[in-house]
Amino acid sequence: MIVVLTGPNDFQRGHELKRLVSDFIAEYTDMAVERYDGEDTDTARMRESLQSMPFLTARKMVLLREPAKQKDFAENINQIIEAVADTTDLIIIEPKIDKRLSYYKTLKKIADFRELKDLDANGLAKWAVGYANEQGGSLQGPDARELVERVAGNQQMLKLEIDKLLTYDPQITGITIDLLTARLPQSTVFELLDATFAGKTTHALALYNEQRLLKVEPQAIIAMLAWQLHILVIVKAAAGQSVDAISKAAKLNPFVVRKSQSLVRGVSVQQLKKQVDELLALDYRLKRTSTDADEALQLYILQLTV
Repeated sequence: MIVVLTGPNDFQRGHELKRLVSDFIAEYTDMAVERYDGEDTDTARMRESLQSMPFLTARKMVLLREPAKQKDFAENINQIIEAVADTTDLIIIEPKIDKRLSYYKTLKKIADFRELKDLDANGLAKWAVGYANEQGGSLQGPDARELVERVAGNQQMLKLEIDKLLTYDPQITGITIDLLTARLPQSTVFELLDATFAGKTTHALALYNEQRLLKVEPQAIIAMLAWQLHILVIVKAAAGQSVDAISKAAKLNPFVVRKSQSLVRGVSVQQLKKQVDELLALDYRLKRTSTDADEALQLYILQLTV
């Protein structure tokens, strides 16, 4: 068995690796598992492990983490794979593989190639429902989507939040989500921008005040607004391209791209430019004068929602 685990989803990669190793150990014990890191193991040592026979067991498993960091390993991947002993299961973990290289093409052709991509909002919500059920609890679709919004698409954080909620009550509802979880500042800043674009002055100011009550400083809010606007500009400029294409080119989470697409759909380039210009001017003024940051930021929000 030769398995390749790749892709940007660290959580899913780790989960899949743990499952494969656990199943193997259950049959052959952990003494039959060898682990090597391409960062500090040369190709000769890795080849030796792949070609040698197992000791006191019928099979052994070799885990190679980023072996392509040894250039000659990647260049000789065909010969290395051909020489793997029949009694050896090989798992290669390569979070990022250059698809232009023969290394990628060879592994894709001869191995069980598992590319684990980041989940979008719907995928995360579906996963959350399934995970809660696996743990003996229950979580409905609408509540799962609300929870996903709160943790900003991070699957590891989503798991931790579900574990916490299940400990409190196996039946996760909107009420327990509101009671036991807090919106991340980045998520609320996104909502703040959404409110400004929609002209919802009262709601936008309420979201700003919520951030201040959470002890988020004005300069931190400006930084988050700047980052969110940066993403919106990228997504607006890439109109017509797929979520995957934008994510890859801009190195953004697909969840973030998809969410931003929904926001900029009704926003003009001129509106975005105005937001960016006004925020830059505000940041410049706060750093060079004794302007009250709270008043200045609230005025910024008021001007953009008018």
